Amino acid sequence: MNQSQNLVYLIALPLFSSALLMLLGRKADKWGHILATSVSAGAFGVGLMEFFAMLGRSEEMRPVTQKLFTWISVGNLQVDASLLLDQLSIAFVLLITGVGTLIHIYSIAYMSHDRDRRRFFAYLNFFIAAMLLLVLGDSYLNLYVGWEGVGLASYLLIGFWNQKPEYATAAKKAFVANRVGDFGLSIAIMIAFANFGNVSFHGIEEKVSGANE
Repeated sequence: MNQSQNLVYLIALPLFSSALLMLLGRKADKWGHILATSVSAGAFGVGLMEFFAMLGRSEEMRPVTQKLFTWISVGNLQVDASLLLDQLSIAFVLLITGVGTLIHIYSIAYMSHDRDRRRFFAYLNFFIAAMLLLVLGDSYLNLYVGWEGVGLASYLLIGFWNQKPEYATAAKKAFVANRVGDFGLSIAIMIAFANFGNVSFHGIEEKVSGANE
């Protein structure tokens, strides 16, 4: 499988921007929305680069991966923090970053009256990063981390105007619904490991293919 050094930037760009806007606080009020929107557009640009690079390769050579580090190694369980980009995930990458950028652009005017606009855009960037990790993670455990990030970002965005009871209530409902999903997904991952001794997409696919032969 081909190696790529660009995949990490898809997630790192919006994640870094989100952290920067939160750390700088009011100092970023005047330009935070511009940074967040530019970073989202930049991630879309990286996605387009990977898409056209993929078109230039034969079908079996199109999937690319990038190993970041090994973050769990206990007994028979080894999970690498790796990213996988194939024909399916590139479609979601372009959807997330493309539509996400349009939402950022729309929000510039929509949130112009809000003194906490910078924080809203930090949450949007974090949402983009979490969704990208969700679709690019090469294992169910990495997918789970992305899922948790999406749940947190959803809670923060839905409850952004938490001084209004209806928004605070909606955020709590979203939080509870996500926890139900968390429980089901975590149980499924444990069952997969118990049966296959692996939680990576490729590893489980190999086990299933071998069992069917």
